[in-house]
Amino acid sequence: MLNIQITKTTAPKARPQDESKLGFGQIFSDHMFLMDYTAGEGWHDPRIVPYGPWQMDPATTVFHYAQEIFEGMKAYRTAEGKIQLFRPDCNANRFNDSADRLGMPAIPPEDFVQAVKALVDVDRDWVPHSDGASLYIRPFAIATDIGLGVHASKHYRFAIICSPSGAYYAEGLDPVRIYVEDEYIRAAPGLTGFTKCGGNYAASIKAGEMAEQQGFAQVLWLDGVEKKYVEEVGSMNIMFKIDGKIYTAPCTGTVLPGVTRRSIIELLRDWGYEVVEGKLAIADVMKAADEGKLEEVFGTGTAAVVSPVKELDWEGKVAYIGGGKIGPLTQKLYDTLTGIQWGKLPDTKGWIVPVDPQ
Repeated sequence: MLNIQITKTTAPKARPQDESKLGFGQIFSDHMFLMDYTAGEGWHDPRIVPYGPWQMDPATTVFHYAQEIFEGMKAYRTAEGKIQLFRPDCNANRFNDSADRLGMPAIPPEDFVQAVKALVDVDRDWVPHSDGASLYIRPFAIATDIGLGVHASKHYRFAIICSPSGAYYAEGLDPVRIYVEDEYIRAAPGLTGFTKCGGNYAASIKAGEMAEQQGFAQVLWLDGVEKKYVEEVGSMNIMFKIDGKIYTAPCTGTVLPGVTRRSIIELLRDWGYEVVEGKLAIADVMKAADEGKLEEVFGTGTAAVVSPVKELDWEGKVAYIGGGKIGPLTQKLYDTLTGIQWGKLPDTKGWIVPVDPQ
């Protein structure tokens, strides 16, 4: 168990009064968690301190070789005022999977969760009260060696920052248009597609901007070898309801094992749906649309929970889905998962972890 030293700010920020204008990732709470790693000593000096910049040498490893990883999760305030997390152990384990792939030291999952809970407790007044709004939590780790040699760092910093964020769908779950990208790729076998590292996201920006310029909300990535099998949409997992069955790409190294994805699959199977985690060719998706069998398509992720899709554009062909409206199963998944997260529905799965006042 970590012995976390807490230094509270003497100059607290003014908290946002209008929670309808929070946006995402623009406002940050009063404090942050920091912990450092030294080879031979391990992780040490866990602390919560006032939020603010820290000084780094221009030759710090992370700036040059991108040895860094992160997570994304949320804290929710229930109608009774209780603060709770959603499956933080899954984030902790995935963080360590990312760390292993990038040659970085693991953090014991219980320490990861303890650090998150401690920071959220200190900044619990920053957890929004509005329906649909939450406290977004960003744990991350970076290499902090100084020097330009290409090798695993001997020093790291683990940090957690928090940002009150508004409802992702302020005006309802509007289905979006998706462009199927068949030139650029997001990931390939043996690389880092299954991790949450910044390089994955940097490599996706150009294609995302090109799609946006054409009026699309996101890019649907195909596999990096044959460029024919669907993988992810933007930075989300994606699912297809075809003739009553649910199809999604398998987590075999190129697809991020999303916590929301995992939770939705559990719910779907509880409800009696057959979920196929396997290769699905984009040509077969378009054919299913032509035959009237492509019933619903939706992305899944922490920020949006689900993101309904109304149109897929591939090689000049367009698949229209659900008459441009959110499908009934997509809506049910959104209502169920958010109901559990905000304490409106009972947690029968053991997914909720309360943040008790210390």
